[in-house]
Amino acid sequence: MPAQQIVRAAHLCIDMQNIFSKNGLWATPWMERVLPTIDAIVSRYAERTVFTRFITPERAEDRPGQWQRYFAHWDHATRRNLHGDELELVPAMARHAPPAIVVDKPFYSAFVRSGLYDLLLGKRVATVVVTGAETDVCVLATVLSAVDLGFRVVVVEDALCSSSDLGHDALMTMYRTRLQHQIDVVSAEQLFELWSAE
Repeated sequence: MPAQQIVRAAHLCIDMQNIFSKNGLWATPWMERVLPTIDAIVSRYAERTVFTRFITPERAEDRPGQWQRYFAHWDHATRRNLHGDELELVPAMARHAPPAIVVDKPFYSAFVRSGLYDLLLGKRVATVVVTGAETDVCVLATVLSAVDLGFRVVVVEDALCSSSDLGHDALMTMYRTRLQHQIDVVSAEQLFELWSAE
């Protein structure tokens, strides 16, 4: 457990959207298991929470390079084929916004072409506390971008979910053994003890 308190922090809750929920197109089966933990974090830090939403393109050709191949395969996930509220936050999260902020992103990392970096700089954020979905895709991309940008990164282990247990476990091991000088892994209980009232 990291010794220092968590100060000047924002909570980044990644892609807790209907499309990744139990009945969604890209279902993450154990999202429901972590929802109460994430809800407890957001409830405590709603004004410091930023929800991200992964927004698919209208058509595959609207994305660059290999993304076109990806969305040609997942054409039913493009916005022209989605119906209803698939890209919206799951209701348990949506009820917190506002005061929580919602930032849309077109790629895996929450920092790419989203305005998130400028938003955090404007709020003088030094630490990002990361929760959400999926551990080994959008969360991973966001965490590594945050490291590159110089933020202290705190990953809340029991507030992450993936459709792959193997991928989730591998990332937790990597954070602890390869990136332990730049990434802290904590439980939600530890987070509440460490987050300073500032």
